Amino acid sequence: MIETIDTALVRGISWGSAGPVLSLQTDDGAARLPLAAGQWLRFEVLSGGGIPVRFCLGFTRLKESGEHEHFPCPSAQPAERGFHCGACFAKDQLRLMHDFHRSGQGSVGLKAYLAQQHWLYIATFADGTTKVGTASERSKWSRLADQGALVARYVARAQDGAVVRHLEDAVSSNLPPTQFVRGAAKFAALLQPRPPLHLEQTNKAMADVVREFVSGMSLEGFEPVNEQWERSAIAEAVVQPSRRTAYPLALDSGTHGIRLDAMLGPVALVGLDDIEGAFLVDLGGLKGRKVRFGEFSTEVPALQESLF
Repeated sequence: MIETIDTALVRGISWGSAGPVLSLQTDDGAARLPLAAGQWLRFEVLSGGGIPVRFCLGFTRLKESGEHEHFPCPSAQPAERGFHCGACFAKDQLRLMHDFHRSGQGSVGLKAYLAQQHWLYIATFADGTTKVGTASERSKWSRLADQGALVARYVARAQDGAVVRHLEDAVSSNLPPTQFVRGAAKFAALLQPRPPLHLEQTNKAMADVVREFVSGMSLEGFEPVNEQWERSAIAEAVVQPSRRTAYPLALDSGTHGIRLDAMLGPVALVGLDDIEGAFLVDLGGLKGRKVRFGEFSTEVPALQESLF
């Protein structure tokens, strides 16, 4: 697959039942590069010379059935708002999703998407930080894999997306779990993850508290559940505490050659050419950037190399 791709815009890391995938946009259309343990990624991040820091990733429309349909930015504009240019931000229908339970505003496709069964979950990350979140029936497993959860439990099943977001708001307003954990904080925690047993106990205790709380709510259209999420086997080496160092280069420019040993969310535990040791790198840093694949390697500065 990678041999047939020269230059591509990175749309990000996504997870499916088969494992993680690097989603790309090429001149020929969308492409998906499956990622596996032992695989080498060699690429150059294009920068300078009028190249934007990040490119717009286009917009998503929802068909009447609720299925997602992605469109690339028609003029390859720089990103202005998150990963959108102004025009694509205005066209993106997914941005209305998070306020639908309050506004009721949305397209026919968005309403169809939110009409499906949704799940309320409690996810715990490497430092013990715990968040409450929601996932549709279609993304029940992958939502947590995308986010890089170490441990998670589903605590409620709702009839639709509006009900589950009312539950989410109530939990975050009355209990400790937050609705958002920054990617930088998740990455920093993975440099020294807490012991798996500690994270398991933390998650179970909070899930029990949240389940009891929602059980007492007068809201209709949901039922409490007790179901554990199972992470992918490819994540195990990231989860287990071990000696690892932050990848020494930023992914905003330069050449890189990394061997994937394990992955959790967008974060990979990798090896480098001719350098001993394990490195942790957030491949989410490639999102919105253009890369050129080829026989590239990571050139570690001499001062840093002496530290490994």
